[in-house]
Amino acid sequence: MRVIVFASQKGGSGKTTLSGHIAVAAEQDGFGPVALVDTDPQGSLAKWWNVRETPEPAFIQSVFSNLFHDLDHARNEGFRLVVVDTPPAVTRAISEVVSFADLVVVPTRPSPHDLRAVGPTVDIVESKKKQMMFVVNGATARARITSEAAVALSQHGTVAPTMVHHRVDFAASMIDGRTVLESNPNGRSSKEIRDLWSYMKERLQRVETIGAGYVEDVQTSNVVSQVNALGQRTPAFGRRVLQ
Repeated sequence: MRVIVFASQKGGSGKTTLSGHIAVAAEQDGFGPVALVDTDPQGSLAKWWNVRETPEPAFIQSVFSNLFHDLDHARNEGFRLVVVDTPPAVTRAISEVVSFADLVVVPTRPSPHDLRAVGPTVDIVESKKKQMMFVVNGATARARITSEAAVALSQHGTVAPTMVHHRVDFAASMIDGRTVLESNPNGRSSKEIRDLWSYMKERLQRVETIGAGYVEDVQTSNVVSQVNALGQRTPAFGRRVLQ
């Protein structure tokens, strides 16, 4: 099982919207079963999932104190991917969530305030020795600030080659529990999400071979995590829904 954590100190960076969209993209790509976890007290992702008609991706009701056991249970039930949304804060609890991640995604809008806010998040990820990538989110096409933001972020880590542009269809699709992949599958927004997921999947597959914190067990050909106690795999599949 792989764990993607969306984290950012800055509120309004788009963590919740991207969490839901990437989870759906992974399901559509055959990377499931996928489960979502909402650790933000506002519960925006949980509210979105509750009005969703399609049962996939699944939803795991969890809190910071139980996250280890809930992720362990998800692994035992055969989930292949868990996507975790986090609150806009830098706390010890966020640091613990990051410790479970195989990949930390930091959405950042192309604005001076957002760029100045990435430091504490980067510090947490580096202290946990986790893979990290920035996603330029809410970008404006052909705007100078967008390209400048990508350059500035590249000085702190990897920037996803796909930018997610500001479009009304992202917010509109989330109102009734859908994503742009379902409301407008042939649109430009859907293509950006699929391309972004493809890049994330490549990063996750890299974890399985040469990613930080992983070693290859030659005798059993299983990837064994040195830093993530939830790295083992099981062949069984199942679902766990909101309680």
